[in-house]
Amino acid sequence: MPEINSGDTAWVLVAAALVLFMTPGLALFYGGMVRSKNVLAMLMQNFFAMGIVTVLWVLVGYSLAFGDAGNAGLIGNFDFVGLKDLTNGVSGTIPTLAFVAFQLTFAVITPALITGAIADRMRWVGWVWFITLWSLLVYLPVAHWVFAGGWLADRGALDFAGGTVVHVNAGAGALALVLLLGHRRGWPGEPMPPHSLPLTLLGTGILWFGWFGFNAGSALAANGVAAQAFLNTFVAAAAAMLGWLVVERLKSGHATTLGAASGAVAGLVAITPCAGFVGGLAPVAIGAIAGGVCFLAIQLKVRFRYDDSLDVIAVHLVGGMIGSILLGLFADDAVNAAGKDGVFLGGGWGLFGEQVLAVAVVLVFSFVVSGLIGLMLKAVLPGGIRVSDEDENAGLDITQHAETAYEHG
Repeated sequence: MPEINSGDTAWVLVAAALVLFMTPGLALFYGGMVRSKNVLAMLMQNFFAMGIVTVLWVLVGYSLAFGDAGNAGLIGNFDFVGLKDLTNGVSGTIPTLAFVAFQLTFAVITPALITGAIADRMRWVGWVWFITLWSLLVYLPVAHWVFAGGWLADRGALDFAGGTVVHVNAGAGALALVLLLGHRRGWPGEPMPPHSLPLTLLGTGILWFGWFGFNAGSALAANGVAAQAFLNTFVAAAAAMLGWLVVERLKSGHATTLGAASGAVAGLVAITPCAGFVGGLAPVAIGAIAGGVCFLAIQLKVRFRYDDSLDVIAVHLVGGMIGSILLGLFADDAVNAAGKDGVFLGGGWGLFGEQVLAVAVVLVFSFVVSGLIGLMLKAVLPGGIRVSDEDENAGLDITQHAETAYEHG
């Protein structure tokens, strides 16, 4: 039996806690951007992910994602249902249960990302069913394809910490659900400003903090690759914030606090697939490109008239695509022997092509299956998946949860 390394184990356990902390951070990040009558509904949608996905993961999720790992298949198997036979297992230099817990936190936050796109208009019961089915039918297959040595990984696609599995996957699902739900009442003519930007900035800080576990923890060891991923995460977020603010200032005449927060998150998204595979100035370039392009991508929702409430598609779908594809240019196998050289390091166009294919496959799969889940729920749930006009006007906090975030007087 391989020997467990206590330092590696300690780091992965800490990283798992950091990634779990990202989900409450995401709730605050999104919660500050919605109107005050919908803030609790946003927080609840995110916190619920921590409950339902955890139970699904233990029952069948881990087994379907990582069962039959290393074989170029489409889905895992039922060998580890209920975490059977994993108590004394070892994965690399850490206990298998530490790996199970770490991957669980990824499974939790991925569907939670979708909540920002559908803000202010989805019924609670619709979200409960959607996140349950989406986690089983969309997240688990994609995780197997990429993280567990499935067919995309077997072809040679790289994804260090979830550019395709997490961000492209969630972004494509968000786009499908937004198109099904339609736009908010009054959008785009009626102003719908964030009710608490300080809350959003607090959420950004928590996300940035937790993202070190997200990316550096994906080394699954306390080693040089983890250190490189940690630094890359820091640098890319900073460069993306600056890139976003420069483009925002040139286009609108102002550099905003919301822009600073969104830019940093765009950089964190883009560096995620690259974090343990690039070095040098690559994270600066990747972050700066992501910041500017993701800001410009926000304009797509106006041009094509889809109401992505909190710009999930522009930041996560586009940011995940940028990072995953740029990895084909900037990858450096001197950083990580498990990686490859990209175009700029003399590796040719092979990796670039595999990255484009992985992005396209995950985008199409997630969009189509997410749309089918949404259509089915819209047809079978009494009242559908969207709140009534009256409930939307009153706000989701009071109509869906019988609570209000703020008491006045």
